[in-house]
Amino acid sequence: MKLYKPEVEAQKFWNPYTQTMPRPELDRLHLRKLQTVIEYAYARSPMYRKLLDRHKVKPEQIRTMDDFVKRLPFIDKKEILDAQAVSPPFGDALAIPEDFFQQRFATSGSTGAPLHIPLTYHSAELWGESWVYVYWAAGLRARHTFYFPYNWGIFAAFWSAYMGVRRLGATVVSGGGLDSKARLRQIEQYRPDVMLATPTYALYLGETAREVGMDLAKTSISHVIVAGEPGGSIPATRHAIEELWGARCYELYGIAELGPTNPGCPLREGVHLCEDWYHALVVDESGDPVPYGEVGEHIVTSYIQDGQPLIKYRTHDLVRWTDRPCGCGTTWLYYPGGVLGRTDHMIIVKGVNVYPSAVEALLHRIAGLSEHYEVHVDRDATNDFVTVKAEARPEIDAARYAGLRQDAEGVFKSVIGVSIAVSVQAPGSLPRYELKAKRFFDHRPAAHRWQLAGRGDA
Repeated sequence: MKLYKPEVEAQKFWNPYTQTMPRPELDRLHLRKLQTVIEYAYARSPMYRKLLDRHKVKPEQIRTMDDFVKRLPFIDKKEILDAQAVSPPFGDALAIPEDFFQQRFATSGSTGAPLHIPLTYHSAELWGESWVYVYWAAGLRARHTFYFPYNWGIFAAFWSAYMGVRRLGATVVSGGGLDSKARLRQIEQYRPDVMLATPTYALYLGETAREVGMDLAKTSISHVIVAGEPGGSIPATRHAIEELWGARCYELYGIAELGPTNPGCPLREGVHLCEDWYHALVVDESGDPVPYGEVGEHIVTSYIQDGQPLIKYRTHDLVRWTDRPCGCGTTWLYYPGGVLGRTDHMIIVKGVNVYPSAVEALLHRIAGLSEHYEVHVDRDATNDFVTVKAEARPEIDAARYAGLRQDAEGVFKSVIGVSIAVSVQAPGSLPRYELKAKRFFDHRPAAHRWQLAGRGDA
């Protein structure tokens, strides 16, 4: 096959044509794709037809990118849930007969009703293709073996990563149905090259390895690819994973209902938008695009969700975007630092924005603290205030906890500029997670959280 010729294996990009396309050409291509997906959604999805009719917009009126930005409404998760509730599980959000589905997914529903996600064969192939961009950039090829240390279920999670391995033509080893110790034994037995996990679980396996006397840096794992939560683009977290595993750590950022939108940059300090299959805006609280270099909410349109189109979808993720040339050579939009937080996790302490990713990065500066932490937010009469619970490392004597607390509070004050209380916890006292860790606990009044989330049509 052509793919496995040496000269192809050595090429820098999986798709050099689009990954190096000049920005003006990319923008023209996006406009044509946006016009196509808007026409498709209006014709096939009752949810979108009602939404556009309500806003008095017809597909043929989107002639320019300015029309798309200013005339087309945003859509939020709640509107999809309402559309699905008309006739569960997919209702008015569905754009094709269910006969075309290859697989069905759902979100966890931890904050309400689960969001159902239909996937066609075509969509599944291109979800996988999005992962191949980061695999290829990391130097991974069909000859490599990928290990998946988690239980397979109806949640999208790493299913798309599995689709990507199939697309690449590489080998899969599944750790489903096993506990962490058994998974470590599998790694020793099958000697895979790559492990895919959340940052939390990649680090948690280090605790398990210490219990059984295993040195992860001496295993066959040469690459750890993380997704599902921020961490891979936070230097301190990435370095902790790399030191533990003796491997290079890469990240992919995705959204379950959209797919793997942002494969990691090979320079490993941020992610790129996969502009083959997605379009994005980054907007302020008023819904207006922010200038490049500034932080805003990530608004994404998918070109590949055939079953359930999503156009100008509010992710509530906060990112900083830039169109400056990246050192890796791609022209695709770049988000340094990956996901910085969420609009509904926004913490403003005495006028200063505090991002959970910054809290995680600074905790790694305190030598006696582990990677396990929680951020608790509450509000008094005028301000939000933050308390961080962080576990001490097992070798740290409890008599040193007060000093660790002072050190951590001092780092937060000097770097962020506001006071953040720290409570040092005993080792093993905070919960452990196989997939996404619950790090953020918001105790503020619901009305205040709703206002910060910026929900509703813009």
